[in-house]
Amino acid sequence: MVIQTSSITDKSKPFEFRINKEQSSFHNRLLQHDLEKNYSGRQDNTNFGSSSSISFPVLQRTAEEKILNSDRLTLERQKLTVCPVIDGEDHLRLLNFQHNFITRIQNISNLQHLVFLDLYDNQIEEISGVSTLRSLRVLLLGKNRIKKISNLENLKNLDVLDLHGNQITKIENISHLSELRVLNLARNLLTIVENLNGLDSLTELNLRHNQVSAIVRKKTLCLFIFVFFSFFEDILCLADSSSLSDITLDGNPIAQETWYKHTVLHHMMQLRQLDMKRITEEERRMASVAARKEEERKRESHKQTLLKEKKRLTICNIARQWEIQQNRIALVASLNQDKDNEPCQINGSAAYVFPEESRSLDTILSSAVQGLSVLESHLVEVEGDTLCLYGAGALECLDRNWSVQTAGIIVTVSFMFIEFDEIVQVLTKLKIKFPNSVHLKFKETNLVTLQQFNALAQMHRIEQLTVDPQGNPVVNFTLWKYYVLFRLNHFNLQKINGVKVTENDIVMAERLFGILAYVASSELPHYRTLSLFGESRRKQFHYLLEGKGKKSGIGSEESSDNRRNGGESTTRASLSYTTKDFHMEKLEEIKERKTFCQTYVENLVKEAADINMKNELLQKLWPQMFIELVRDAVIEIRNKNSYMKLCLQRITDQKQ
Repeated sequence: MVIQTSSITDKSKPFEFRINKEQSSFHNRLLQHDLEKNYSGRQDNTNFGSSSSISFPVLQRTAEEKILNSDRLTLERQKLTVCPVIDGEDHLRLLNFQHNFITRIQNISNLQHLVFLDLYDNQIEEISGVSTLRSLRVLLLGKNRIKKISNLENLKNLDVLDLHGNQITKIENISHLSELRVLNLARNLLTIVENLNGLDSLTELNLRHNQVSAIVRKKTLCLFIFVFFSFFEDILCLADSSSLSDITLDGNPIAQETWYKHTVLHHMMQLRQLDMKRITEEERRMASVAARKEEERKRESHKQTLLKEKKRLTICNIARQWEIQQNRIALVASLNQDKDNEPCQINGSAAYVFPEESRSLDTILSSAVQGLSVLESHLVEVEGDTLCLYGAGALECLDRNWSVQTAGIIVTVSFMFIEFDEIVQVLTKLKIKFPNSVHLKFKETNLVTLQQFNALAQMHRIEQLTVDPQGNPVVNFTLWKYYVLFRLNHFNLQKINGVKVTENDIVMAERLFGILAYVASSELPHYRTLSLFGESRRKQFHYLLEGKGKKSGIGSEESSDNRRNGGESTTRASLSYTTKDFHMEKLEEIKERKTFCQTYVENLVKEAADINMKNELLQKLWPQMFIELVRDAVIEIRNKNSYMKLCLQRITDQKQ
């Protein structure tokens, strides 16, 4: 056989009739039977050649090929864009064009004996060119681009019509197909089931994956043996028919569901028979009870789904706000490093950061935060024995009046998208509100230094600590776990990040950081060290200062006693942590004191300078002044009588 065309490559494939997943089991049995009975044959030995380009390719088979497969021809997967002209094949009964690119049905009007035509998976947009095929019984047009059912008037012997996977919006022009037994309209755009009258032989109707909302002439639909719907909501439109008394849905996928019978009876109270069985009053009552329970379950499930979706959206919003906040912090840090507009290297090239640009970027970030604030900016959730806190606003929940029962069951507290410095400020409240909490989790909390772990010493008990690597760079430090074990030694930690703590870990922590605590405590001023401890510890501290505790035995005994009593050692307590805000406040206070002291000293210096300048001037003028004083005195007392009279007169004037 030779098809003369320049667009077809040499291929040879046997015909394999495949039932698409949308075709029903009945369809499968029907077509398989027809194939075995009428269309079985051997593989076509198809040879393709090429000649000069013509309007349509011409197919020619040799006499030997016609003898081997006299009544069937398969041209599957040949990249055909048009139907070839088939000469001398008027006796063909089966023709297969599956998996090609054909856009129009043509050049087959001469095949008057054709019974089976398969054009599955092509690009056909209109049913045409089949009006002369009066003997056609099976027409497969699934997975094409057909929008309307038309031009089937002469196919009165049609037994199977497959139109699944198209773009059909209305059932029409098929009422004359009285012999049609199988109609597949799955995966189309149907919204109404109508125009099924006249299909007297129809036993299988596939309407899966459509948008069916109503059925016209429901009595006609109820006569079918097999009616396939995707979901039970498609069947509910039958409940509107008050005259419907008998219905058979056996064989449909929904009939295999456990809730099938109860749900059907609940929505179709007028039914007398279901699946050829009479319905009793007890079944109706049981159906009503089961349906009510099902409705309650669905409502609860729907409620839980809404809550989960709200939770997901809230967490996403919190995460976005957190990301914007971190970008803003990074921007401020970069600006602080580049205050003088010094050029910075970006991707290997020099670029300047101008204040105007930074302000505009900061404005953009602020606008983004305002846009996100429409949703919830924090979330508090209790899951079993875990309290989950998302966003900084969630910390306010610690001020609530928690019930004793709820507060008592909380064992784990999880912090997400919250600055660690903000968490530090509520640790005291946390241990009071939830006395049984022994496990802390941190994720996206900006744990960046080992010093921050010192703040956890405020808790009264910690058995487990989980620090997620996401958003906590401190986890990248090799020795962070050992530092935690050393600093929080008095808690007897059992697990860190899910890994059990061993005695070897504790010994290693002591070796690595023991000297650090000693140095830190020895460098602190006396008053600063005393402020770290309560009255009960001051005696121990004085004991250490006197040198009585420097013996190795006493040091180890103190450590063991502290661990037994649940308290931290004096040396470890010197490793403290101050939050950024507190540190900034201290810096401001120090700055104010510095300014005051500087002003006071400047005033003292100025006053001393003035005094010194006056003293120097006095030293220069004093000799001359002394001479003038002596001269004036001598001149004044030169006449003794006159001087005495003058003095008496001054005394008299003063008394008056």
